[in-house]
Amino acid sequence: MENNKKAPVGMFRSLHMKLVLILILLIVSVMVVTGTFLINSVGNYYIKDFQDQMTRVFTFDVRESMGEAAHELNAVEQLDEMINVRAGSLGIDSHRNYYILDSNGNYLSGSREKGSAEITITPNLLSAMAGQIGLKNAVIDHYIDAAYPVEGEEERFIVYIKDDKQEIQELSWRFFSIVMEAMLFGLLVVVLLSFLLSKAITTPIENITKQAQLVAKGDYSHRLKIQSGDEIGNLTETFNYMAEMLQNTIGEVQDERDKLNTLFLHMSDGVAAFSMDGKVIHMNPATERLLDIHFDESMNFKDVFTDLEFPESSAQKRSVSCEIMRKDKILHVLLASFGVRESERGVIAVIHDITEQKKLDDARREFVANVSHELRTPLTNIKSYTETLMDAAGELPPDTEKRFLGVITGEADRMTRIVKDLLTLSKLDYGRMDLKFTKFSIQKMLESVYAAMELDAQKNGHNLAMYIPKPLPEITGDKERLEQVVVNIISNSIKYTPSGGRIFLFADQMDSNTIRIRVVDNGIGIPPDDIPRLFERFYRVDKARSREKGGTGLGLAIAKEMVEAHKGKIFLESEADKGTEVTILLPIEQEDKKNE
Repeated sequence: MENNKKAPVGMFRSLHMKLVLILILLIVSVMVVTGTFLINSVGNYYIKDFQDQMTRVFTFDVRESMGEAAHELNAVEQLDEMINVRAGSLGIDSHRNYYILDSNGNYLSGSREKGSAEITITPNLLSAMAGQIGLKNAVIDHYIDAAYPVEGEEERFIVYIKDDKQEIQELSWRFFSIVMEAMLFGLLVVVLLSFLLSKAITTPIENITKQAQLVAKGDYSHRLKIQSGDEIGNLTETFNYMAEMLQNTIGEVQDERDKLNTLFLHMSDGVAAFSMDGKVIHMNPATERLLDIHFDESMNFKDVFTDLEFPESSAQKRSVSCEIMRKDKILHVLLASFGVRESERGVIAVIHDITEQKKLDDARREFVANVSHELRTPLTNIKSYTETLMDAAGELPPDTEKRFLGVITGEADRMTRIVKDLLTLSKLDYGRMDLKFTKFSIQKMLESVYAAMELDAQKNGHNLAMYIPKPLPEITGDKERLEQVVVNIISNSIKYTPSGGRIFLFADQMDSNTIRIRVVDNGIGIPPDDIPRLFERFYRVDKARSREKGGTGLGLAIAKEMVEAHKGKIFLESEADKGTEVTILLPIEQEDKKNE
């Protein structure tokens, strides 16, 4: 029973039956519209013909003659005789009658006897009672009439013509019968043609459907025959191409999946995937090794990471980074969400062993701190020895003594700078650098730096210029540290720009919370390969040249640390033998200071 109920529904949902029904509805609609138009046209024509007849008969002269007859004593008989004479022109018959009425619409005479005459007050008759000719008719009325007022000496008469539209109704019924017969014949033809047409369309579609079912099951080997050059043929050709491309794509995806599986199994970093309810989906051997666990399908997030919370904001595509301890290992864990649809979302964990990296970082920091402290004692001795030699000078030639002493003093000063730089970096690394954030005028600070560095630039034969297009607002930061950064960068430009060069200091406000400082020179520039490493500690482009110029390789590293401590950015652009441009972006207000 259930299958029997579903069959008719499925039949009417098929494209075949839809096409048949559409064509049937189309022919029915056309015939209905055509029949309605024809019947309405016949009605309008009949009314117009009636009105033309009345107008041709009741001319102005005829109406004048009827008016004169109305003045006679036997006015009714004369009017009746005048209408009888024109009965043929008026089309008077069993369906169309004339009446002579008084001014109130009462029967006086006519083509029908008084007892059989039913006079209904119509709009045209009302117009005649008011002294106007009544000749307006509508298709929807069941009658057609015309009323002409005739003025007598003592009273008014009305000549009234009325047609019961029996002839037009018979003619309309004949038209209706013809339309119905034509519609039935058309329906028969349409049903036959629609079956043939729908089969021509649906058969290729059914073949494509069967082939699509095979493709859905993973069978891509079959191809459809192209039997026509129309849209159905193009669809068949496109489907064959799609099946071929799908087969190739799935093969490529499978190859990539195999590669990823191999990488997933043999990579040194641990990778684990979890569903949104925390259940483990995948886990590679490196995860088991790093976390010292064994994979079990019943495991969840808490079984893998006992000291971490499952991210609740995975839908926002945010990642969480943290470090955990496992026995003697330090592990860096990155938790990130994946998936777009709700049913496919989850969290993936990437685990990296940073134990050795931590040890190296700690050793490096400790080395820098130790070297900085160890250098202080020899610096004191060098300075004392230099002063003693200067005081006891005389045994050596004066020029020699001064040259030696100048070298010792220069080295002492250079080592002093190294110590200061190392101590600064050490404090930054350990977060011990006490930055004194205050509100100060960045413009005055830059003007002070410019005034201080202008003499040094002139000594080296350079032209140092400063340009600030608009007054700069006060900013929040450590004035001394930022001043040190700008001085360091201008000093580098002075050192590595040949005599006669130009150095340009520029500052402006980029947006509501950003100050931009640029130092541009036309010096010797930097090779492209060295630019990415310029902010590394102790890195020098040309070590011999840097030592000759007194460079330590720490200036830009300190500048970068200082700027980033102010939540700013620093970057460098350079071209060999053409010059260098260093840009510093500083926030006007510190976010944490705003919150306070």
